[in-house]
Amino acid sequence: MFRGKFEHTIDTKGRVSLPARYREILSTQYDGRLVITHFDDSCLLAFPYQEWLTFEEKLSSLSAVDEEVQSFKRYVVSGAYECSLDKLGRILIPPDLRKHAELERDVVFVGSVKQIEIWNKERWGAVFSEAHEKFKETRKILATKFGL
Repeated sequence: MFRGKFEHTIDTKGRVSLPARYREILSTQYDGRLVITHFDDSCLLAFPYQEWLTFEEKLSSLSAVDEEVQSFKRYVVSGAYECSLDKLGRILIPPDLRKHAELERDVVFVGSVKQIEIWNKERWGAVFSEAHEKFKETRKILATKFGL
């Protein structure tokens, strides 16, 4: 599972080294491929290829005529790119995804259990600070709702 946070630098061509710990997980538990897409207005979400297929299966089981489902699919699936690691352990993030997440130099990889979030470093700092401020309240809600 993907956990932890790692800072890296993206080059001008859009290549960035995937953290070694994540590379190890991809090569031992998966087939080494990622599918990267925009998931919200702030970051990118990278799925191991097999997890992406599971996600697509769940999406395909939803109503094809529901407007919210169609909107969600259009946004998430249209932005999806399959990315393989090169021999140096880097991935190439396509230009439109880099632009969407404002990835210019400093990048933060954040483990999210079965996925990896890819953030602009400044944006990540702001989002993490906000999560920290809300943590006590969120913890109570999750404890009540899910028994965590």
